[in-house]
Amino acid sequence: MQPVSLRRINVYPFASDEELLEYIDNNPCILVAVNAEKILHAPDKVREMINRNLGYADGIGAVMALKKKKAADRIARIPGCELWLKIINRYKNERTFYLVGGKQEVIKNTVDKLNNEYPGIKIVGYRNGYFSKEERSALVKDISNRKPDVVFVAMGSPVQEELMEEMQRQHTAIYQGLGGSFDVYTGKVNRAPRWWIENNLEWAYRLFRQPSRMKRQVHLFRFLWLLVRNKI
Repeated sequence: MQPVSLRRINVYPFASDEELLEYIDNNPCILVAVNAEKILHAPDKVREMINRNLGYADGIGAVMALKKKKAADRIARIPGCELWLKIINRYKNERTFYLVGGKQEVIKNTVDKLNNEYPGIKIVGYRNGYFSKEERSALVKDISNRKPDVVFVAMGSPVQEELMEEMQRQHTAIYQGLGGSFDVYTGKVNRAPRWWIENNLEWAYRLFRQPSRMKRQVHLFRFLWLLVRNKI
């Protein structure tokens, strides 16, 4: 599969999350979520980082842009906050996991819930997302020593991607950046109801619940305007 360039960001037009999972079975890499905001505003450093790894369409804006370019007959939106659990479900009996990110309470609750929902899951290590330069080096060394098959890092972009690239230089694995997914998984943050998600209106639900997000959502309207004008 060849990626499609959206404003100099390469995005892979997977038809389903299953297709993405089949790809990473034998191609361990860093998975980077791509949305309208990144396509519009990512600095060159971040665009280059995404292009070194595997960008997938996490947001509906990215999906619409891929369809506009007729990248494939069917293109799926693959929310990162769902994808990581599908990765766990796929590999829970055969691969090992390492989790990084969130506050100590959140990461501990995440691990406890995973152990409860996936009996026998092999989590070889975890830690919160707050650490010094020395602790960061120790974390990278621990990843290298424990050699997990899958590493999830929930620290927000681009910090999490920069850390994952540092880790990958020491140990090849499947890496995925998760942003605030641990908060969602443990119930600290509520996601939109299923109807809104299935109709690609999750962004609208968040805006409805938090009008203060309007400034942040302006980029989506600008993105749609540029898309209509074939400027993406």
